[in-house]
Amino acid sequence: MPGTVVSITSDSVFVDIGRKIDGVLPLDLFRDAKGEPTVRRGDKLLVNITGSDGEGSYTLSTIKVERPKDWSALERAFAEQTPIGGVVTELVKGGMRVDVGSPAFLPASRSGAKDQAEMEKLVGQEIQCRIIKLDTANEDIVVDRRVILEAQEKAAREKRFSELTEGAVVRGTVRSLTDFGAFVDLGGLDGLLHVTDMAWNRVAKPADVVSPGDSVEVKILKIQPESRRISLGMKQLLPDPWTQALGRFQVGERVRGKVSRLADFGAFIELSPGVDGLIHVSEMSWSKKIKMPSDVLKPGEMVEAVILGINAAEHRISLGLKQTLGDPWEEASQKYTIGTVAEGPVTSLTNFGCFVDLGNGVEGMIHISDITNEKRLNHPSEAIKAGQTVRAIVLELDRERRRIKLGMKQLQPTTIDEYIAEHQQGETVTGRIVDTGDGKAKVELGEGVFAQCSFPDETNAREPAPEPSPAADLSSLTAMLSAKWKQGGSSSKSTRPEPARAGQIRTFRIVKLDQANKKIEVELV
Repeated sequence: MPGTVVSITSDSVFVDIGRKIDGVLPLDLFRDAKGEPTVRRGDKLLVNITGSDGEGSYTLSTIKVERPKDWSALERAFAEQTPIGGVVTELVKGGMRVDVGSPAFLPASRSGAKDQAEMEKLVGQEIQCRIIKLDTANEDIVVDRRVILEAQEKAAREKRFSELTEGAVVRGTVRSLTDFGAFVDLGGLDGLLHVTDMAWNRVAKPADVVSPGDSVEVKILKIQPESRRISLGMKQLLPDPWTQALGRFQVGERVRGKVSRLADFGAFIELSPGVDGLIHVSEMSWSKKIKMPSDVLKPGEMVEAVILGINAAEHRISLGLKQTLGDPWEEASQKYTIGTVAEGPVTSLTNFGCFVDLGNGVEGMIHISDITNEKRLNHPSEAIKAGQTVRAIVLELDRERRRIKLGMKQLQPTTIDEYIAEHQQGETVTGRIVDTGDGKAKVELGEGVFAQCSFPDETNAREPAPEPSPAADLSSLTAMLSAKWKQGGSSSKSTRPEPARAGQIRTFRIVKLDQANKKIEVELV
């Protein structure tokens, strides 16, 4: 095609080829023996488009393809499918007439022109084409220019692709936008600039950063030869704000930022340009379970949070909102010591027990076995209901695991509680000896009420006293019999108390009543 030289630089010649974008030729093609340029502005050149240089210009060639000189040359070109040269002579119905040594027809669909205006510009120009039909008898020739252009573009793309390397910084033109990024023309090749690689801060849509036709400088992040995919990045050409932020922020530090966006699982807080922290929904409140972050925070709102964790490798900062309000477990650990009686509504029931709200987001758990003394429960709902206010005693408190174990049955009076309330120390009572041993006895004072009894060894003799030996002093035996006679003369009565044996009903004196430990101590009367 003909072109006109429009400008000359130190190494290139720019040619107007009748398109929106100029073509470019190396100046070395037009130097004389002394190295001086042999071409001037305004000179006419016959050129062919070979591709694009990635800087917004077509690459051109001055290599001319010869036109066949006879019919045999046409037959050889058709058989070998080699390109031939020709001149577009006129527009005809459905295409244009081309002189390739003989008149040939070029269909409009195979001309490579986008519209009628581009077809008109081809009239009088020399083009390259390929014979796709040759009827010797009727001297009918049909040629195809589009296949030549496509082959040239493919060769240019292959050449350009081989020149690209990962990590290289190149300039391209934004060709189109999508929801996920922008396609950038790198000179016959498209690379994808993903929305996440446009800027360090979050980009809602690509149109906020670039527009079609923009000339942009990008870095080649990844090249996939198999799929011919090229991944590009713009933010990689700017300093990484995380590098500075990670050295500035510390775990446990209070920070202030703006809510940049909300997700189902939490809220992202912009701590500095390009650096966002996440407040997970579970870190928004001590007192209640937050279902949606929008119930607590709104986009654009300024909030204060505590840094809970920093993951430098993954560029993540975990934040907590509830930590700025103070930890209610600090107060709970002092307020609910073991033995303290607490009161609150039942928040939920489970198969193993129930949970009680103690205020400020602190809950205590009552195991099913600690609900009542009256009967064995199969489910807590047999004794209590959700929402019911209950009183319970603190059995255990684990601050690290944030657990408080409560008991209700421990506040219910037992038979031993009632017995202790109805009797006094020093009172004489009757009881049944249940078991003896080691100078002690277990005594049943009533149904379910047991006491501990200690007594001298001589009162707990399990074997009768040994018989006097034959050598015993006769005067001692006489004195013993005399004493028995003075006491009543009956041999069945003895000064020695009857030995304590299991099953006996005996009289006891209450020595100690321990209400706190539910213990009773007695002695034989």
